[in-house]
Amino acid sequence: MKTGRQRPSHLVHHFEPSDPDWAAKVRDSFSRQKVMAFIGARLADVGPGWCEIHLPHREELTQQHGYIQAGIIAAIVDNAGGYAGYTLMPAGSTVLTVEYKINHLAPGDGELLIAVGEVVKPGRNLVIARGDVYVVKQGKTRHCATMQQTLMTMHGKDDLPPGTPSPGSGGL
Repeated sequence: MKTGRQRPSHLVHHFEPSDPDWAAKVRDSFSRQKVMAFIGARLADVGPGWCEIHLPHREELTQQHGYIQAGIIAAIVDNAGGYAGYTLMPAGSTVLTVEYKINHLAPGDGELLIAVGEVVKPGRNLVIARGDVYVVKQGKTRHCATMQQTLMTMHGKDDLPPGTPSPGSGGL
């Protein structure tokens, strides 16, 4: 399934999703991410085993020096890696971050943050992903953060908010 853009050339791995509706399920899940909407992040693109999220600079997201706050940077790269992994998870499952380690390499000082997540190793229950965040300022791009992440495939759990009946369940 094409999502409008070619797979970024820097990605090392090529994966085939088991769920034919992988792109729709990721876009639908992201649309329910209230925190991403709150901070103004958008799902820029997604492909099998990778995801890109953009976050324009907003004053409300800065710390005392005017840089995008480190927790905001971590949130977008966590989501980029998580959704990269989710593209490869089977239908009827959802994703949950188990852990991640992030290194902030430069301040989030620019007009746009770009978070790119990529699956390193998919597994039945655990998926290893990595992510990078780049900051764009005055047309120049700088590597801002890098992350390694472990994701859990939650088998048999639909990617729906708590209390929402599963399709075909007949209610709560």
